[in-house]
Amino acid sequence: MNTNALRLETKDDSDIETKAIETALANMTTAFETHKKASNDNDAAQKKRIDDLELRLNRPGGHANDNKEPTDETKAFEKYIRRGAEALGEEVKSLRVSDNTAGGYLSPDEFNAELDRNVVLFSPVRQVARVLPTGAPAVLWPKRLSGFTASWVGETGARPETTATFGQSRYPIFELAAWVDVANAMLEDSTFDVASMLSFEFAQEFGLEEGKAFVNGASALSPSGFMQDAGVAYTPTTSATAVLPDSLFDIYHAVKSPYRANAVWGMNSNTLGYVRKLKDGQGNYLLSHGGVANAPITTILGNPVVEMPDMPDIAGGAFPIVFGDFSQGYRIFDRVSLSVLRDPYSQATNGATRFHGRRRVAGGVGKAEAIRKLKVSVS
Repeated sequence: MNTNALRLETKDDSDIETKAIETALANMTTAFETHKKASNDNDAAQKKRIDDLELRLNRPGGHANDNKEPTDETKAFEKYIRRGAEALGEEVKSLRVSDNTAGGYLSPDEFNAELDRNVVLFSPVRQVARVLPTGAPAVLWPKRLSGFTASWVGETGARPETTATFGQSRYPIFELAAWVDVANAMLEDSTFDVASMLSFEFAQEFGLEEGKAFVNGASALSPSGFMQDAGVAYTPTTSATAVLPDSLFDIYHAVKSPYRANAVWGMNSNTLGYVRKLKDGQGNYLLSHGGVANAPITTILGNPVVEMPDMPDIAGGAFPIVFGDFSQGYRIFDRVSLSVLRDPYSQATNGATRFHGRRRVAGGVGKAEAIRKLKVSVS
């Protein structure tokens, strides 16, 4: 055996092992330094966030602004309103879908929430009805046309066949549009709350028109109203010219008991003023007040009253009062809460920018038996 060759081979293997160990140690050291640097950077960023938060909280009124920091979408939408799409740059990605060529930008959730709060003031139907979002051009809602029937049978008697039939209601989406002009000086003034102003203006227009449609809508271009739905039954007042106390009891008990628990009364202010004077046989007013401070609740026979300005006044043949569970009786589907198109050109000579707003919504009766009308009539 060649002893020198064996020694050389052993030495070479040892050198290879040593180099492998050194390489592994070097890689581990590099990985450790990289991890240490990343950890230090993360600690520094976290400390900066904490310092910034403490700074905001220590400012006067800082605690009152918790969780109210505008989102990126809100900031981008605000910039779009004030300066147009040209000023957005990369922020355009923060606005959800749509661009000017497609009809405007969809408003962010915070703006929609403020809009809806204002709409409720003008359209209380939205406050009591069932409101759902949708992404379809029309909503198909299944409904049961007839239910199962049961029969008494003998111990060994034949069981009769029974079936249930189903259908569907179709709620097409309609578009509501409005525009408002805003002075350019206001848009340039950073202290002016443009979003709140637009929210109020669009809510006023949309709320007024929505209220009309949800109550009396009969146009091919608007949602159908519950007062015009042929499936909603009525109870006569037994008087050709007036609403009698007994009439309120009649319509109350004409609605099935499962719906009465969540039912509300709907009427306009003039009718409410008339009903306020009605008394029962013991001289007690039918209308009562409850609730807490700054949130009074007007009730009739224990159920809340909602003022609906689009309901008719008391007159012969009119339907001045409605009673029922609107959460089951009427459905509203929001397709687009608000899309805003900024037009800086058409009113430029007047020193203003025009904002076109549009809202897409569907509405219609869900369960007709959950709602009942009172008709001023003897039959």
